[in-house]
Amino acid sequence: MTIHREGVEFDDATLIERSLNEPETFAVLFDRHAPLLHRYVTRRLGPDEAEDVVADTFLAAFQRRGDYDRGRPDARPWLYGIATNVIGKRRRTETNLYRAYIRSGVHPAEIVGRQVEDGVNTLAVNRPLARALLKLSRADRDVLLLVAWAELSYQEVADALAIPPGTVASRLNRARLQIRRALDREDQGE
Repeated sequence: MTIHREGVEFDDATLIERSLNEPETFAVLFDRHAPLLHRYVTRRLGPDEAEDVVADTFLAAFQRRGDYDRGRPDARPWLYGIATNVIGKRRRTETNLYRAYIRSGVHPAEIVGRQVEDGVNTLAVNRPLARALLKLSRADRDVLLLVAWAELSYQEVADALAIPPGTVASRLNRARLQIRRALDREDQGE
């Protein structure tokens, strides 16, 4: 991703590098990525937690920007990796969100008077699917949701979670298989 300033395009790596001497430049990175990151976190934890998780993610990113691999022009995987770690510290909140949805049939994002983001219906706003997501291991759920909701590629998920792409593929295949089995059982009334 690039921005134009003074007739020059800047990718994320360049912005991060510039922010080492011009910290205010990091705000461009926030403006560029925070809306989609917020949507992803809202899907995982609900709207009440999303603001804090996004803020914590960008604070950690700002503090660690000196360690960023400037050979990677797109910071999305790095930011989603940080967010996944922050979400991991709120695992109980995610579990409670799924349980509340299973009981009520209403996704928490709808409670605040707006429809859940497009695409959420494929996983979170479906009681059988919410039950299936609860049964996944944390590692498998993280991979599945980074692919499904954050729309990261296998390589980007591997970068975000600091795991090999083959591990991403196996976790994703395992998660999809478990979800399919759970939904099939649900359809058969088991």
